[in-house]
Amino acid sequence: MRGGASLHPSRGFILVAVLWILAALATLATIFSIYLANTAVSLSVNDSDIQTEALVYAGLEMTAYQVSSPTATSPGMPPAPGLPNAPAAAPQARRNPDVPPPPVRGDFSFRLGRANVAVSFVPETARIDINAASPQLLANFFTGLGVPRQQAELYVQRIAGWIAPPKATQTVLASDNAEEALYRAAGRTYSPRGAPFAHIDELSLVVDLPPAIVERAKPFLTIYTGKAQIDVIDAAPEVVAAIPGVTPNLIQSLAEARRTGADEMSVARLLGVLPLQGVVTIEGGDTYRVQVRIRYDNGRQAAAEAVIRTGSGDKAYNVLWWRDGFEALSNTGPQPAPLPR
Repeated sequence: MRGGASLHPSRGFILVAVLWILAALATLATIFSIYLANTAVSLSVNDSDIQTEALVYAGLEMTAYQVSSPTATSPGMPPAPGLPNAPAAAPQARRNPDVPPPPVRGDFSFRLGRANVAVSFVPETARIDINAASPQLLANFFTGLGVPRQQAELYVQRIAGWIAPPKATQTVLASDNAEEALYRAAGRTYSPRGAPFAHIDELSLVVDLPPAIVERAKPFLTIYTGKAQIDVIDAAPEVVAAIPGVTPNLIQSLAEARRTGADEMSVARLLGVLPLQGVVTIEGGDTYRVQVRIRYDNGRQAAAEAVIRTGSGDKAYNVLWWRDGFEALSNTGPQPAPLPR
């Protein structure tokens, strides 16, 4: 046709193919951009988690440094007075009273990596070690939670049965199998551990212990100190009230001493009225519960709680337990210092 140009069929097919290719490329570009965005978000989250973990470790290391800092000693100075059952210090290790000892409890804050970090630490001996506590202390503790005395003593028996090692002799009496029989009768598919608790959550496996009581008891219990003594300076009222021989007046006096920041020797004098001195201590030991709270400049917050043991081996500390999140923070004992702004 001379009057105008006409589109050859093959050219129309090529144009359609080009348009389809362009549409496919646009789709691929969109998919790739979405993938890049998702990858960036994922990397950002991972980077934040790594940064949070690093800040928590910084808090743990600073805590370990504070509680382990050396103090000057003087062989000519007498040992500081303590509880009647406290071991006397060796002459060569007597502390110079002019040099303050390292803290066993406290809080501090610091800024690092565009974040404000608040840290609080208390001796783990502020809790009852369920593997080491006396039956009387444990029975008093459960009674203080509202459990009738007879039932509380039954709980203590079941806890002792969980820990007691199996008999090593080949001839086992029927009475020796009584604890395992209780578990079979209760429909449990397992037997008592026959060894110390490996985790405080194991309490929920002990037969005859109601789950509600276990959940109420766990914030005041531990398995990490290996000590029967309770640090009364930092212990919660529920723990102090379980100490054999304690009285309401003594509990009130201890609370007042803690509120006013009385020195440890004043607390030791208060404890002198207790008939069972082996159950109480004012020393922190080597195991600490550390709470860390983090506030980033962008408004994001994070938290973690850990139990560490200092002075073990060639490391400044070892992490015995760790849990992330604000729900992990213990609601007993001193709380972390306010986050700096």
